[in-house]
Amino acid sequence: MQQDALYYPSASRRMATFGKRGMVATSQPLAAQVGINILQQGGNAIDAAIATAAALTVVEPTSNGIGSDAFAIVWVDGKLHGLNASGPAPQAATIEALKALGHDAVPNHGMLPVTVPGAPAAWAALSERFGKLPFAELLAPAIALADEGFPVSPVIHQMWKEAFNTYSAYNDASFKPWFDTFAPEGRAPEAGELWRSEGHAKSLKAIADTHAKAFYEGELAEAIDTFSREHGGLLSKEDLAAYQPEWVDPISVRYKGHDIWEIPPNGSGMIVLQALGMLEHLGAEGSDPVETLHRRIEVTKLAYVDGFAHVTDLDAMRPTIDQMLDDDYLKARAALIGEQAVDPVHGNPIKGGTVYLATADSEGNMVSLIQSNFKGFGSGMVVPGTGISLQNRGWSFSLDPQHPNALAPGKRTYHTIIPGFITKDNQAVGPFGVMGGYMQPQGHVQVVTAMLEDQLNPQAALDMPRWKWTKGKTIEVEADFPNHLALALARRGHDIVKVADSISFGRGQIILRNPDTGVLQGGTEPRTDGAVLPW
Repeated sequence: MQQDALYYPSASRRMATFGKRGMVATSQPLAAQVGINILQQGGNAIDAAIATAAALTVVEPTSNGIGSDAFAIVWVDGKLHGLNASGPAPQAATIEALKALGHDAVPNHGMLPVTVPGAPAAWAALSERFGKLPFAELLAPAIALADEGFPVSPVIHQMWKEAFNTYSAYNDASFKPWFDTFAPEGRAPEAGELWRSEGHAKSLKAIADTHAKAFYEGELAEAIDTFSREHGGLLSKEDLAAYQPEWVDPISVRYKGHDIWEIPPNGSGMIVLQALGMLEHLGAEGSDPVETLHRRIEVTKLAYVDGFAHVTDLDAMRPTIDQMLDDDYLKARAALIGEQAVDPVHGNPIKGGTVYLATADSEGNMVSLIQSNFKGFGSGMVVPGTGISLQNRGWSFSLDPQHPNALAPGKRTYHTIIPGFITKDNQAVGPFGVMGGYMQPQGHVQVVTAMLEDQLNPQAALDMPRWKWTKGKTIEVEADFPNHLALALARRGHDIVKVADSISFGRGQIILRNPDTGVLQGGTEPRTDGAVLPW
């Protein structure tokens, strides 16, 4: 029977999902099933998150991998904990070194944009501090998926094919391991076709057996170092050995009586908090849907240009977190919003390819975790025989020495991936996230306002047609975005562009907990192969 797994002529509807004992929401059903199984085996939400994250490197390699970065927000025993597992630039990565190689900007592919991957260290750190089950048990399902194979899901096939076409444009030996690993048949796998990676399974097994030390100090570190040196990379085994993820305190703003939490810079969650802070200063939105959309778009634009201008590794940031979230500063930024769209300019607050998952358990623990190769498969660099695709996060660095996000050895770059969390009255409401590069802060603003202002349930909040600011006054909207609203926004000066394919508008997951009953309510992304599984 010939069928197209990406063709859906009729709109479908998904209801919000409810559960009591636990829940896992992520962008690939097999990975969600892995997490639920871990909960049923006696693991907690942290164990489920680690197992799901490891499985996602197998079943969604188009967005993340063993060579990814990660961030997490964890609610345990009535307190939030943040983990920044983004990796720094190699010690050999200098502006002078890249310019000497003829580059005016950091290239997006190849070994030069590769920074130290943080994901394996994140899994080990989360397990050591909060996990219940042995670390090796958490990675066993991912190892089995890689070794035995799994049927590729539809959206993953689409992204895989795009990556195949992208990397096919390079006539360079360094890309050959990518094709050997991810396109052994000379093409991307089709939807429903079985795919397996023995090398990926072996690497995960080495990570599992050593609590990730093999990746940073052992056999995998040696393999990465060798491949890097052979292909002109700057990443070394010394860079890997020196790496440690960082436990941080999440930062927040108050919005509609709730506290919205993000990871502090170098993550871009600051953009979300600034936008929501400005909305709070603008006051009640009223009943005009055009004015509501206009406000939300304008605050997001103003927050974004601030983020691009100021956010980098926290030690290198010129304004402080407090200055960027200062009430008077956000009030002044909000005052710039009028009836017509503006071409946003950053302010001066100084006085003087990604996967997301959410988990929850019956003990009240909840996790918001995100990990990413950045753009699709990342750099296009795969360490031969390992299944390790290396991220290209260094692409975000500037080679302008005066820019706050200028490349420097050991520095962490501006990071797009951000997990979110909501609390109210010092109690957990739940984790949320929207993956998708520079769409992520915009997705956070849209789902938070949909739930807390528009009173939509998590699934309905994720289903809403999305908009995306790209530059100046240009706003891209999805194909099903209401035409009357698009036309009304255009009359306010917005340059509205309808986009046929929704994949660039982010892919999110949400889990909320009822504080009175403990019942969990979840939603999953209709723009991908997502699943939310209750227990």
